[in-house]
Amino acid sequence: MSTTSSTHINRLAHATSPYLLQHSHNPVDWREWGPEALADAKAQNKPILLSVGYAACHWCHVMAHESFEDTGIAAVMNELFVNIKVDREERPDIDQIYMSALHLLGEQGGWPLTMFLTPAGEPVWGGTYFPKESKYGRPAFTDVLREVARLFKEEPGKIEQNRAALLARLAEKARPKDKLVVGTRELDSYARQIGNMFDGVHGGMRGAPKFPNPPILEFMWRAGMRSHDTRFFDTIAFSLERMCEGGIYDHLGGGFSRYSVDERWLVPHFEKMLYDNAQLLELLALASARTGTALFAQRARETVGWLKREMTTAEGAFCASLDADSEGEEGKFYVWSYDEVMHVLGADDGTFFARHYDVTPDGNFEGHNILNRLNDAERTVSDDERLAPLREKLLTAREKRVRPGLDDKVLADWNGLMIAALVNARTLLGEGEWIAMARRAFDFIATNMTKGDRLGHSWRGGKLLYPGLASDFAAMTRAALALHEASGERAYLERALAWQRELDAHYFDAERGGYYLTADDAEGLVLRPHSTADEAVPNHNAITAGNLVRLATLAGDEQWRKKADALFDGVLSAASGSLFAHVALLNALDLRLRAAEIVAAGPDAESFAQAALKLPFLDRIVLRAAKAVDLAPSHPAQAKIAATQGSAAFVCIAETCSLPVTKPEDIAGAVEGMR
Repeated sequence: MSTTSSTHINRLAHATSPYLLQHSHNPVDWREWGPEALADAKAQNKPILLSVGYAACHWCHVMAHESFEDTGIAAVMNELFVNIKVDREERPDIDQIYMSALHLLGEQGGWPLTMFLTPAGEPVWGGTYFPKESKYGRPAFTDVLREVARLFKEEPGKIEQNRAALLARLAEKARPKDKLVVGTRELDSYARQIGNMFDGVHGGMRGAPKFPNPPILEFMWRAGMRSHDTRFFDTIAFSLERMCEGGIYDHLGGGFSRYSVDERWLVPHFEKMLYDNAQLLELLALASARTGTALFAQRARETVGWLKREMTTAEGAFCASLDADSEGEEGKFYVWSYDEVMHVLGADDGTFFARHYDVTPDGNFEGHNILNRLNDAERTVSDDERLAPLREKLLTAREKRVRPGLDDKVLADWNGLMIAALVNARTLLGEGEWIAMARRAFDFIATNMTKGDRLGHSWRGGKLLYPGLASDFAAMTRAALALHEASGERAYLERALAWQRELDAHYFDAERGGYYLTADDAEGLVLRPHSTADEAVPNHNAITAGNLVRLATLAGDEQWRKKADALFDGVLSAASGSLFAHVALLNALDLRLRAAEIVAAGPDAESFAQAALKLPFLDRIVLRAAKAVDLAPSHPAQAKIAATQGSAAFVCIAETCSLPVTKPEDIAGAVEGMR
């Protein structure tokens, strides 16, 4: 392959995304997505090469090093295409459109996403990683470039046929189907089906690679809460325990990696994402509260320690991700040799540590050691006490290594997930500092990432990507509601209401129900993404459904419950053939069907509210009403509060409220009795 120099212009130098900046010195004439790049493609009548990735993506780095840094390949790209580079975390709307197109072509998705578009931005063909030279049946990247360009020039009819078919199939995929009715019986039946897919030996879903899949774990946990069948709890607790002891967890620094490439949770794909750790933090708190297992609380606290130490910006918001690679090698920052452990800890402590963390001279992964505790070695309390300072020594030594890249952009949606997780986990684990962390991050986003009542999506270096996505409004509204329930402060509820109104005004799809991902006044795309399926995070429609259920209670306005019901009807009907991809929506439906509204009333209402907050946050909604007039006139507890002397709590389920609960410690029993 030629590597002769060629003149080029790279237009990413002023980007805010760390991923785009990683490519700012490529010889490729990269552009950011926007009207200017699309206009140039039309003016030159050139097809578009769209490359989508993210900062922590290993194979994105591989393709960049092999192809985008090669001046010969760059010259071909620059000659034949308008080249656009997109950070999927900064622009998930773009990623969703073209990843859906790739799937409709029958190709397996993944990143880097490499798509070829018409000058108007319409998808024609694509793939993921293309090697520099042909191998394993994959064509060389330059061969792909030249053939696609030839078709555009010499056989435009084939391009038009592909383009029209793809857009038609994308439109067909979005059409609603017949209405589907799902109740608690159907939820339980589906949970049993999913339970049969779990790995009884290693936990998690069977097979490899193994992803934590938090929405599925939550769905199973909710099934246990509904049915009182302990097998659901046992399945999820075992899965969490294996993750907590596996190599997917960072035993020195805290935090979970994206997934495990093997079925044992031993070998992680070493990138760490904010959203995974947010969702797992909530599950660890639930499991700790129910089982009393010290491991779950420890991992939760260690994960928040990692968040505070490595993932918090100077302004108090949370960074997006940590790369899998350092010094050009995946996982190099995290693995150990036997000799390194002995050198840092000494022979006696090193041998002791090695026995407990599976460290051997030959290594447990390609000659290296990934720290893990999957060997089920017996450990006494004194063993754990001895191991703690040894981990600290190794962590200190590790800090001297070249660190993986940090993607320090602030994403509103991922921050919303973590803010809510800190609040919800704190209510079960009693960590007061976590509320302060959540408030600070929330305040930053509410102040610096908004214009009026509208959110932006991504912030870095003082630059805001605006307008935001539906996922930003969904996750940050959820965060506001969690803070309101925890504190009783009205300002958080008002903020949630304002954001929900903006979501309805700019994102609602009146024809099909549900919400578009992009705003009605966002820059034009070939179509507005309207996916309802979960990805690595719960779908924004699912999060919004849960928000609407809570808003109905907390704001005392039934219009929100009606909106929730319409959302369930519309999305579930369209999703009837793929419920597995809509588990987060089923979780929201469980809240709609089973929520216990706990009204803390009277002059000492806060004591009752704090007791109610210790119940699992999945199916309880806590509101405060010092006097009966503080509730909506239609609320079933209003008359009971007016007739009650002193302070009390009322538990309301399905329009029926309990007698006054006069002791905070009796609230849990009252909830169980009402059910």
